[in-house]
Amino acid sequence: MDFSVSEVQQKFKTLFKNDPLIVRSPGRINLIGEHTDYNDGFVMPASIDRETIFAVAESGDQSVIYSMKYDEFFMVDIQNPQPVKGPAWVNYLLGVLRQLVDQGHTIKPFHCVFGGNIPLGAGLSSSASVEGGFAFAINTLFGFQIPKLELVHMAQWSEHHFVGVKCGIMDQFASIMGAKEKVLLLDCRSLEYRYLPLNLQHYAILLCDTKVKHSLVSSEYNTRRAECEEGVRVLKSKDPSIKSLRDVTKDMLIGHKDKLKEKVFNRCWYVVEEIERVQQAAHDLENNNLKSFGARMFQTHDGLSRLYEVSCPELDFLVDEVKGIPAVIGARMMGGGFGGCTINLVEKSQVNAVIQQLKASYQKAFSIRLETYTVNVQEGTGVYHQPIEKINLL
Repeated sequence: MDFSVSEVQQKFKTLFKNDPLIVRSPGRINLIGEHTDYNDGFVMPASIDRETIFAVAESGDQSVIYSMKYDEFFMVDIQNPQPVKGPAWVNYLLGVLRQLVDQGHTIKPFHCVFGGNIPLGAGLSSSASVEGGFAFAINTLFGFQIPKLELVHMAQWSEHHFVGVKCGIMDQFASIMGAKEKVLLLDCRSLEYRYLPLNLQHYAILLCDTKVKHSLVSSEYNTRRAECEEGVRVLKSKDPSIKSLRDVTKDMLIGHKDKLKEKVFNRCWYVVEEIERVQQAAHDLENNNLKSFGARMFQTHDGLSRLYEVSCPELDFLVDEVKGIPAVIGARMMGGGFGGCTINLVEKSQVNAVIQQLKASYQKAFSIRLETYTVNVQEGTGVYHQPIEKINLL
């Protein structure tokens, strides 16, 4: 169920009789640069207008968090936050509090209500928006003045240690650091970043959710990482300066192809190409060349499907379908693979027609109702509403 800002705000007032600070924390898309993050490459994410909303205020007594999605309350021990067996959603928030306590920040009792409209399982990083949004809200409420980049690391730490998912940093980074009508070019080795213009003009971003998540995703993700690491080990024995696939060129791969297993070579070739492709795509955006950018999206999907082998029949079907539609200038699978969404650049005037065509063909092919979302690139995590008494103190 989706919840708007006004619904979250009203729920807080009903429960706690107070005017809260409101923070919005967006989900994210990744336009290009898939499976490059753990190979020290580049990614190109952006924050979107699907978001988690937090309402928070000091309480004066107990600390209570209420999830609108699950209709559950949780009483927090702010002196010693520890992971819990259930409810699972609490651990995303408790990990953030653990970091704040460990870094010496004094957390006073608070009330929190949160809910949003990020579709779960679609690969839009609802978990990162929860972690980052909560960190930002508590930081703002108590005036800790923690820099945004440090909040990014806190959010990632929470997912690693309290949720148990060893994610890269892209999701939290994009959610917190995003900017309206801009994408981030993030160097996953140095964490240096810059904003690039996203002038969509007559085009829209359309996400097509396969509504499937094949069980291969976790095991195959780990296998891909291991295959990339094997490639690095072989190449490093020939050139000690190589630390990751970021340091490898196509010529190096070709020169040592006979030393690499075929699958390992294919994985490495895709990653090296994709790292290069993201940098070329950045030039496309700077030169306002969306058609060239879109062509690279198709190339990325081809590599993910044939060489990296993390696609699935449903994703391939959706990308193949739009190749014959002139109104679609780019499409690819987005995320870890084996399900989730495709991301498409579509002429605005043709979005509805494209959706109807894809829904009909997808239903016929897989007997699954295709879900679609048109998203806009919006600001990263920030304050939506300050309570009156806080404004008067500024």
